[in-house]
Amino acid sequence: MAALLEMRDISKAFSGVKALDAARFEVNEGEIHALLGANGAGKSTLMKILSGAYTPDSGDILLRGEKKRYQTPREAKQHGIHCVYQEVDTAIVYQLSVAENILLDRLSGGGSFFVNKRLLEKEAGAVLHRIGAGNLSLGLPASSLSLAEKQLVLIARALLQKAEILILDEPTAPLSLSEADRLFEVMEELKKEGVGIVFISHRLPEVFHVSDRITVMRDGRTIGIQEKEETAPEEVVEKMLGRSFKEEFVKKPAEKGGLLYEVKGLDDGRKLRSIDLHVREGEVVGIVGLVGAGKTELAKALFGASTVANGSCLLKGKEIRVRSPRDAVKNGMALVPEERRKEGLFIHESVQHNLSFASLRDISKRLWINARAERELARERIKTLGIRTAHERVAANDLSGGNQQKVSIGKWLTEDASLFLFDEPTKGVDVGAKKEIFSLIQSLAQEGKGILYFSCEIQEILAISDRILVMYDGQIVTEMRAAEATQETILLYASGGTAANESKDVRLTV
Repeated sequence: MAALLEMRDISKAFSGVKALDAARFEVNEGEIHALLGANGAGKSTLMKILSGAYTPDSGDILLRGEKKRYQTPREAKQHGIHCVYQEVDTAIVYQLSVAENILLDRLSGGGSFFVNKRLLEKEAGAVLHRIGAGNLSLGLPASSLSLAEKQLVLIARALLQKAEILILDEPTAPLSLSEADRLFEVMEELKKEGVGIVFISHRLPEVFHVSDRITVMRDGRTIGIQEKEETAPEEVVEKMLGRSFKEEFVKKPAEKGGLLYEVKGLDDGRKLRSIDLHVREGEVVGIVGLVGAGKTELAKALFGASTVANGSCLLKGKEIRVRSPRDAVKNGMALVPEERRKEGLFIHESVQHNLSFASLRDISKRLWINARAERELARERIKTLGIRTAHERVAANDLSGGNQQKVSIGKWLTEDASLFLFDEPTKGVDVGAKKEIFSLIQSLAQEGKGILYFSCEIQEILAISDRILVMYDGQIVTEMRAAEATQETILLYASGGTAANESKDVRLTV
């Protein structure tokens, strides 16, 4: 089969660090080709070169055998290359409606000054139905969408443009199981139509379920290209990391202290209803639920990032009022949010400024920041967390997703914080970085910190938690000890089931 796309000997460097070193990649017509690698391996850089966001320092791109070089994403789109990036907030226009966002490429491409709104909404509605999102209101402002809904809008936008090559960068990260299954169906339909699909994912079960071939990258180089049937998940992970890896995380016990934090009757008047929970010193409490269950809403409400109608919070036995994130930080609370680029980082500021943000009182005198102390603090945390960066002055925007997440976590590593809220901290993170994050959370628990760990990944919740709370439709529906919990039982409750149904066959598909 002739290659639809070939990328040969692609090299690219940023700030003296080589991101790509003679990397190669190819996609055939009607093929789903998975592109894998640890965070920082060069996957996103390679795809940004393909989609016109970056230009390579050297190397060739061939489309149907003809050499191409794109200076802008618009030029790449004109040749049928479309990308749905992992960072959805960089591509969504909040002031526009759902329909307008879906047709954004067409509206910005010139042509008639007048727009037929009815026809526009008909086309947008048709493509949403195609991916199983027909219930999404076309007139809604994009600013009101959830993360999963934003991702679906971007996928719909790409599908509308008759892409020859569709790049999907972690597309299922914010999706529920049913939404992901529908996306896979759409990918199969596009494959039959001859579209070449580049599928980037850290979820190996998905990769082996949907892809035809797998390319593995490490340290900016292409390690190998194989048919899916010729390899196995263990072999892929070993190629990604350059060593054998045992994925299971072995949790070490942390001594539990007294009651640290307690929430009674929390209600936000919208999604959350009658939330009761507590955390002890040194305890990791997992809060698990499917997409839309209310986990992120709860994390934001506890941290003062959204308003609360009723309820009380006690920290170390004393009632606290958290009306804003500033109140939360003053009371020793730290939040690592789900949308790290939008809410967890000053994305265009340096790694140094991001890491020192929560410690400014310790490194400043009156209005003056001690630059030397800030630099030393940043370097220490870069070393402790294993953040891959040329130096502390590199902008957070230039780091890989996993390293951005480490920075987002690292800024809270202060003595003042006693309660940590982690909202989907491993989303878009490779298996190696995931284990490092788990180890960091464990070390915090061993220091006597309280941890609330919010995730829809049931295996993660089982691995890291001491106690598990399951959410469904804005409520905590059950509590269980991690040692007694199973994936099937958690999924049962997370799907709205009850104890009376536990004998039924509940199958987890991940």
